[in-house]
Amino acid sequence: MEATNVAIANDQSPARAWWAVALLFAASILSVIDRGILAIVVDAVKADIGLTDVQISLLQGLAFGLFYAVVGVWLGFVADRLSRRNLVAAGIALWSIATAASGFTHSFGALFVCRILVGLGEAALAPAAISLIADLFPPSKRGKAIGVYLMGQSVATGLSFLIAGVLLKHAGAGGFAGVPVLDGLAPWRVMFLMCGLAGIIVVLACLTVREPSRKGTAVATDVGQFRAVIRYFNAQRLSLFSLYGGFALFFLGSYAAFGWQIVMLSRRFGVDAASVAVMLSPVSLAFGIAGPLIGGALVDAAVKRSGTRGILSLLRFAPLLGLLFCLAVALPSLWACILLVGTLGGAAAIMGTMTLAWLQATMPADMRGVSVSATGLVNTVIGAAIGPLLVALLTDRVFADPAMVGAAIVYVAVPAFIASALLYTVCHRVTR
Repeated sequence: MEATNVAIANDQSPARAWWAVALLFAASILSVIDRGILAIVVDAVKADIGLTDVQISLLQGLAFGLFYAVVGVWLGFVADRLSRRNLVAAGIALWSIATAASGFTHSFGALFVCRILVGLGEAALAPAAISLIADLFPPSKRGKAIGVYLMGQSVATGLSFLIAGVLLKHAGAGGFAGVPVLDGLAPWRVMFLMCGLAGIIVVLACLTVREPSRKGTAVATDVGQFRAVIRYFNAQRLSLFSLYGGFALFFLGSYAAFGWQIVMLSRRFGVDAASVAVMLSPVSLAFGIAGPLIGGALVDAAVKRSGTRGILSLLRFAPLLGLLFCLAVALPSLWACILLVGTLGGAAAIMGTMTLAWLQATMPADMRGVSVSATGLVNTVIGAAIGPLLVALLTDRVFADPAMVGAAIVYVAVPAFIASALLYTVCHRVTR
């Protein structure tokens, strides 16, 4: 793939550009919290509704990923044609309402539908957000801007642990007694409702963002955007297959870990999930802040030194950072485990920053949105849907022991991280 000639000027001031990034940062925080809070209250939801580990894994992966993956590709095309600001605002509104509604469900089917709607709303965010950033910043400064946006996702992991831990403990102690709607609800239901309502504030703030003009050289075609995308992806099939495959396998291992990390620590050390979440929060926040900043700085330095190909040089080794998480399963100390568990959020942020920066630097201008939505497709179908499910199947059907969830994570994550590094190496070798 050759880099597209991208204009470095934009029609908005730096202050407006960074205000847009700040709101996208907030939106990314909400998106991760609302999709991931189920992993914090697995055992509470299981007991209340009567679910199995396999059903929980379907809610974490398949339900969320069903529309996130399929509709996400179409929304990538929409982001390349219509107002990205409005698309972001609509997506936040939908997933926030669905998250709040999850707190009132009483069956697997109803919760499954809510999770589908969360996925549908969140599918709009990434392609629109990355495309906006690409038109607000020149190539040599996009790494930092993308890193800040992705920092929201990394920081959100730690924030979700803190928010969930505080809300669960407060609700469990009767802190919402007498509060309309919340009074009498189970603590996990209160958490879903309040997290969902927080999104409405960000929706209103997003309406203050001004849509930038689209920059860069579009692909010349008279056969329509969809056929042009298919033709371009086919021409670059080996490099793109290895790139997207490496991305998907890294997040297969990551989602396998993210979906069960609270459960692993809780079951192994006999500590309730709320307490584990509070302890893990500052560690996840620290790595969540460091990861995007490091990733963005590495991207900008690599581009200045070696051009966009320098990003691929880094991506050959970045997936191996995920192996640090797997060491946590063997450590006897709770705090040592928490420290290593927290590293995965930073590694995921570095991987996301580098991969998205590469795509925005090399894809044609009118394919930026769809190229990002394609990462969501493979990430969800292969990563989010399969990763947690494999861990649940190993735990339930192979080990037949809930306490072995940590070993199941290792059996899934280690091969995935190594295979991811190999695929990025292939991409580096075939890309000129």
